[in-house]
Amino acid sequence: MNKTQMYEYLEEKKPVLTNLSDRIWEYAETAFEEFQSAALIQDVLRNHDFTVEAPIGKIKTAFCGTYGSGRPVIGILAEFDALNGLSQKAHSAVQQPLVHSGNGHGCGHNLFAGGSVGAALAVKEYLETNHLPGTIKLFGCPGEEGGSGKAFMAREGVFQGLDAALAWHPMEVNAIFDIEFLANYQVLYTFKGKAAHAAAAPHLGRSALDAVELMDVGANYLREHIISDARIHYAITNSGGYSPNVVQSSASVLYLIRAPKTFQVEEIYQRINQIAQGAAMMTGTDVQIDFIKACAEVVPNRFLSNILYENLKQQKLPEYTPEELSFAQEIAKTTPSSEDRALDSLNRFRGSLSDEEIHRCAGQLHGKDLCDIILPFHKEGQCARLTMSSDVGDVSWNVPTAQIVTACYALGTPEHSWQLVSQDKTSIGHKGMLLAAKTLAGAAVDLLEKPELVEKARQEFEKRLDGQTYRCAIPNDVVPKPIRLLV
Repeated sequence: MNKTQMYEYLEEKKPVLTNLSDRIWEYAETAFEEFQSAALIQDVLRNHDFTVEAPIGKIKTAFCGTYGSGRPVIGILAEFDALNGLSQKAHSAVQQPLVHSGNGHGCGHNLFAGGSVGAALAVKEYLETNHLPGTIKLFGCPGEEGGSGKAFMAREGVFQGLDAALAWHPMEVNAIFDIEFLANYQVLYTFKGKAAHAAAAPHLGRSALDAVELMDVGANYLREHIISDARIHYAITNSGGYSPNVVQSSASVLYLIRAPKTFQVEEIYQRINQIAQGAAMMTGTDVQIDFIKACAEVVPNRFLSNILYENLKQQKLPEYTPEELSFAQEIAKTTPSSEDRALDSLNRFRGSLSDEEIHRCAGQLHGKDLCDIILPFHKEGQCARLTMSSDVGDVSWNVPTAQIVTACYALGTPEHSWQLVSQDKTSIGHKGMLLAAKTLAGAAVDLLEKPELVEKARQEFEKRLDGQTYRCAIPNDVVPKPIRLLV
């Protein structure tokens, strides 16, 4: 079997992968409760002669499917969790929740799972047909959205022994995702006070809600005194009830703190803790601080990224039917208006691409609703930086790691939106998923056939770490928490 035949094999497997992706879309399970999704993926792996270990990393929905033996050992990451409150009918340009306040795949993780599984199956077929040594591992990574499942897995040593890790993500363009993400901490602050009649005996009450509000005010004043690349977000998850004439005896607020480096997040976290303690002192309440999760910044690996880039360029990009183009146009009408949606989509790559390259690509995409080009990638140079976070960062501190993105939805589609959920179960998304599967599989085969490539990726990895070692920021006594336990 050669690469062309491997890609043909993936075309034959498209119904299996599409069914897998669509069923995960229908399950729409949120962080650490993806039991049906995990079981479905494991069944597909077992049906294709993978040995499945489950659970792993002390997470009930985490698993690893393995085929082959010996080195190199290549890992492919798969995500499959949904988002709360984003239920939406598929293939609709009108907001139509399927379930009121239900869940939805607003980040394309159903496609993520299908593409990664497809890549693993194709590499397994390649190894088996050609009687080659080497090992392919498919890691089922739950709870990326607000849970940092990979960070918990990394803390437990799950990724040790890998020679390289490959991943992808659905997006609106085709590109190498050589991006520096922000590290983050997520922390729950719960205040306890004393209930009292707010009119008859307010002096007897100690308001936990007052404490939350004062804490939030303090955190907002802190924004002026932290680095400009840092971010502080919060959500009041328990306001103390629905009776304004009762002094609220309990209230909670969930904070997400981001910065380019983990040590910077730690510094801001300690200051916010002081603000919380100050709010408790001001209101005569007590505060409990519960560390929920963390994820590290990404350690880029441009050598490994270039291998992915060369394989992406080898692929024939999807061709879209008139019906697909029409649907993308209808979706585009519902997204926030912009003079140039293509330019908005490309701006996130600013830093790794020059202004000239961004404007040239924007010109190629001008007037289009679906991306039909591959963005440039340079072996040498800087990475772009996004103000988002990803627990792929924790993997990248343990093993050389690289990612791609493929066009699975219309240009200008906001992440974590009903429009994205609607497109996740369409032929547009399926085409992007298959493109990702072929690219990941091709890169994995290159690494398996040429161990010297693995060594060069390792050399860059060690150079970037410069003697630093991985330390998971999540305390050892913290366990993964489903979303419903935080609200």
